[in-house]
Amino acid sequence: MGKEKNYWLLKTEPGEWSWDDQAANGGLSKWDGVKNKQAQKYMKGMGVGDLCFFYHSGAKSRRVVGVVEVVREWYEEGEGGGAVDVKAVGEMKAAVGLAEMKKELKGVEFSLFRQPRLSVVPVEKGVWDKVCEMGGGYEGNDGEEEGDD
Repeated sequence: MGKEKNYWLLKTEPGEWSWDDQAANGGLSKWDGVKNKQAQKYMKGMGVGDLCFFYHSGAKSRRVVGVVEVVREWYEEGEGGGAVDVKAVGEMKAAVGLAEMKKELKGVEFSLFRQPRLSVVPVEKGVWDKVCEMGGGYEGNDGEEEGDD
């Protein structure tokens, strides 16, 4: 069997890099520019095939809008920086806002709530499933993960 799939959340200001930007040109992009050492550590832990929520941050956005898949693991780039390559998998059928997540996941440990300033955070499988359910799944997913019963 292969390695276990992990789940993540990648935050971006839509004015800097939006879901529409990601979805263009085949949906492939380099995820870079992360300076925080903890966020970089999380990125270094990403493996090919891991899935990530694409999260619009900023005062007016703050919502999961899509899902991307890691297609190239961490590689060094520039001085002290690095990147992972991700490819768009699908847009959420309904964006899931931060306030809605906080209400539905009340009492659940979720790094987005504990470390809201980090641009990359891990997502537990149960949280992943709940957010996908809240958003009605994402294009090309039909609400089911490969291997789910």
